[in-house]
Amino acid sequence: MVVRRVAARPRTAAGMLRRARVGRLATADPQGQPHVVPVCFAFDGAAVYIAIDDKPKRAAPRRLRRVRNIEANPQVALVIDHYEEDWRRLGFVLMTGTAQMIAEGRDYLRALTLLRRKYRQYRAMRLENNPVIKISPRRTVAWTATPRKGSA
Repeated sequence: MVVRRVAARPRTAAGMLRRARVGRLATADPQGQPHVVPVCFAFDGAAVYIAIDDKPKRAAPRRLRRVRNIEANPQVALVIDHYEEDWRRLGFVLMTGTAQMIAEGRDYLRALTLLRRKYRQYRAMRLENNPVIKISPRRTVAWTATPRKGSA
């Protein structure tokens, strides 16, 4: 088996970003200390949106470490992966970009609509009380594992 980098196939990355149910968001504080959390997200073909939802958290939404990190250092990474025991079916996407907190306007309302469409749990939550993270991608790379010709 060979692992291949597929930066030239944007449909591979876009398809994975649309189908995946969870990703891992990496942020860093001003000193570069990393922080990674699992997130639910929606992808509209141009940007990724992540809700700050009503699930129990250790801090108020605006005091969450990921929010504080983004406000201090907007450079982020998002990893989406697909794992199976058959390693010929592995795949993942790494998106790096700039994040911002949005809490009003057309973009914000569109983000809430996309998130509620993807996750039925969000339909019962009052997401309007919290900001949304918007990631504008700078670079997106996808990887897939494919068997070598002639191997099974």
